[in-house]
Amino acid sequence: MPSSLALEGGGDEWRLRIAGDWSARALAEAQALLGDLPQSIAGTLTCDWSAAESPGIGPAWALLARIDAIGGGRLRIQHVAPPRHVAFLDALRRRTPVDSPSDDARSPGALGALGRWVLSRGAEMREFAALVGRIVTVLARAVRQPRSWRLPSLTRHVYETGVTAIPIVCLIAFLISVIVAYLGSQQLRLFGAEIFVVDLIAIAVLREMGVLLTSIVVAGRSGSAFAAEIGAMRLNEEIDALRAMDMDPIELLVVPRILALVISLPALTVIADATGLLGGGLLAHYQAHISWPQFADRLRAAIAPTTFWAGLIKAPVFAVLIAVVGTYRGMRVRESPRELGRQTTIAVVQSIFLVILADAVFAVLFVRLGF
Repeated sequence: MPSSLALEGGGDEWRLRIAGDWSARALAEAQALLGDLPQSIAGTLTCDWSAAESPGIGPAWALLARIDAIGGGRLRIQHVAPPRHVAFLDALRRRTPVDSPSDDARSPGALGALGRWVLSRGAEMREFAALVGRIVTVLARAVRQPRSWRLPSLTRHVYETGVTAIPIVCLIAFLISVIVAYLGSQQLRLFGAEIFVVDLIAIAVLREMGVLLTSIVVAGRSGSAFAAEIGAMRLNEEIDALRAMDMDPIELLVVPRILALVISLPALTVIADATGLLGGGLLAHYQAHISWPQFADRLRAAIAPTTFWAGLIKAPVFAVLIAVVGTYRGMRVRESPRELGRQTTIAVVQSIFLVILADAVFAVLFVRLGF
């Protein structure tokens, strides 16, 4: 049935009968009919949709726009038997248009950009502090209620963050130690002091490189994985579903990952230390011709009582930094997969930065304490 449009009434009471095909296919025909309406009417207009066939969004929007044009703000509109999307279009039509920004608003200048950056960073810091507070609350509650430790989840995350990371951690620790030992032996050979390459390997690996390289690897593997997993759950509204079921996402998703990394990273550090000493010892044996008994004797002399613990003490702190940043960035994912990738990248960069910053703080602190 062809489209038809009939305007009836007069004075302050008008009735617009909409009939026939008002689907998207008939948009051109509908616009022609709308052009035949009077240029101006006032009062109350009742739009009767009862005889319209398959009214589409396009023709309905064109009709409402035309009514606005002829009403000039003096026309009250009512609908009879409207399609469901008319209510949405009518509400959209009534929205106050947003004024276009002025040149000053579009170009805030350096001071305005700095202010916006400070405000956004302040908001992030408040959210981060709130997350840390909730984590502490959940941990305090778990101390009183041991059943809330979620051991199956904790075990799975220990396996994923610790056991599966052993090969890459060992490979990197071995290769870096070989490189450091090779370069050190080349320089010490100039002074006839190649034996001291053992001291270099022991101190560098046990105090700094073992824990630092392991933390960087874990930040790239597990920190990004935490952000991606939790971010994907945010996009799929799984976290909202947990809250709807009166379950705490912090207890279920965040705390097990933090505890797992606190357990895994010190263990990985010990493995990296052993692998690094092995790699340095092999290089010293074949490059500097230091026998294994000589290497062992010099190693015992070079290692102070605090050398090993100076590196191991850092591991739980680095683990907390990596896990909290990764889970926080996952919780901040909004709206799109692009945001998921962005937050995952930020999680890796920030966790590595914080690990290096914390290592520098530890270095200064240990020197001050003579540790």
